[in-house]
Amino acid sequence: MPNINVILLIGKQSAIKIVALPRDTNASDSIFGGWIMSQIDIARAVAALERAKCKIVTVAVNMIEFHEPIFIGDLISCYAEVIKTGITSIIVKVEVYAERHPLNKQAVKVTEAELIYVAIDENHKPRKLSDLGTE
Repeated sequence: MPNINVILLIGKQSAIKIVALPRDTNASDSIFGGWIMSQIDIARAVAALERAKCKIVTVAVNMIEFHEPIFIGDLISCYAEVIKTGITSIIVKVEVYAERHPLNKQAVKVTEAELIYVAIDENHKPRKLSDLGTE
C-alpha cells in the first residue's frame, strides 16, 4: 500500500494538522461543520498570506463540500493552494483529509472549499497585490 502522507503532499502545501476532540461534536456524534469551516479559514491563511505579504480578509466562500463525516480522534490535515490571483484578490482551495485508524492508517478526503480573500492596507481598504512586490 502506498504511503498516504506522501501522496497528500504532492502539489499541496500542508497548512495545519489538528485532532478532532469530543468538545467539537454535534448532535449526530460527528464533528460540527462550523468547526471544520474554522479550521479551513485558519489553513487558508498560510497560502494566502504568503502570496499577499500583508493583511488579508475573507470576502467570500465560493463553495464548501462535506464529503465524509469527521469523528472524534481523527487527525485532520488541511492542505491549501492559491489557485488564482486578481488585482487585490486571492482565491485559495483547501482540501481536508481525516487520518483514521491509527493501527491501519487510512486518509479520507472529508471536505474541500474554495475561498476568496482581499489584500488590505493599514486603513482596511483593498490593496493591489502588485503594490506589494508579489508579481
